[in-house]
Amino acid sequence: MVTNPKEKLKVAVIGTGGVGGYFGGLLAQAGHDVTFIARGAHLQAIKENGLRVESQLDGTFTVPGNATDNTAELESQDLVLFAVKMYHNSDALSHLPPLIGPETVVLTLQNGIDNCDILAEAVGEAHVMIGSAYMEGRISKPGVVTQGGPGIAAFGEMKVGISRRGENLLQEFQEAGWRVNLHENMPGMLWKKFAYIAGSAAVCAAANCVYEEMRTKPETRALIQNAVEEVLAVGRARGAPIMPDSLAWAMDSLDRFPGQGRASLAKDFTDQRPVELEGLTGTVVRMARELDLPTPTNDFLYAILKPGATRIETLNNAGS
Repeated sequence: MVTNPKEKLKVAVIGTGGVGGYFGGLLAQAGHDVTFIARGAHLQAIKENGLRVESQLDGTFTVPGNATDNTAELESQDLVLFAVKMYHNSDALSHLPPLIGPETVVLTLQNGIDNCDILAEAVGEAHVMIGSAYMEGRISKPGVVTQGGPGIAAFGEMKVGISRRGENLLQEFQEAGWRVNLHENMPGMLWKKFAYIAGSAAVCAAANCVYEEMRTKPETRALIQNAVEEVLAVGRARGAPIMPDSLAWAMDSLDRFPGQGRASLAKDFTDQRPVELEGLTGTVVRMARELDLPTPTNDFLYAILKPGATRIETLNNAGS
């Protein structure tokens, strides 16, 4: 792990989509030794032409095409950005062992609430830091990722507190152009984001609408708020360090995304691509049932979206 914040980091990005490609691309542009883990046409395009990042905040830039689908070719890294969709966790975990050295940090930049626990079980809690990204992003075509929305990241330790490695990484991230905060209570921040994403993304997908429509229709805004409140109640019941401003922060986040934007969950439903329903609303429902806690709004949203998610899964399995 980096002890001198001025030294070049060895970084592997597992999940070179919108989030991993954008934040990893900024690190590569700043001169760090970044390898992108990708596959198929996306991998080939990165190798041939570099990774092109089209950002609403930072303009368009291209970084060197250091990319592979085989982490056994690599040595241990200082930092691993773990940014795959949650339904790819199992496969992505198999890429981790060659990358882990004694001081390696694995930073999850995913939706969901329990990815850090899954990573900790795989590589050991000492290696894992929690992160989250607030942005729109995707692979627009092979070798090209896009970034929209706030483009903000937050990270910290799995337990409340600030560490030296966190402070060192913060300096590296900021010098690379990340809009990022290091949080003492990152578990609480993660629940904030999870509550917002689970509530707003499910409504966006179910209503097939854009942010401006969701947040300006009183009935729809109330539905989102109810969903968020239920998620936070689940967190409290599980003993999570929920922050007092979590609901207000979630509703403010809804107001900050571009009016014509849509949640990635909604986009994936429209494009008939695999969706993160189980890792978001499905997880809320599962946790609530374990606690015998009522979550009627999330139950309703999950029931509405589940048939479509199952159909997409069946279609993708048939085509693979």
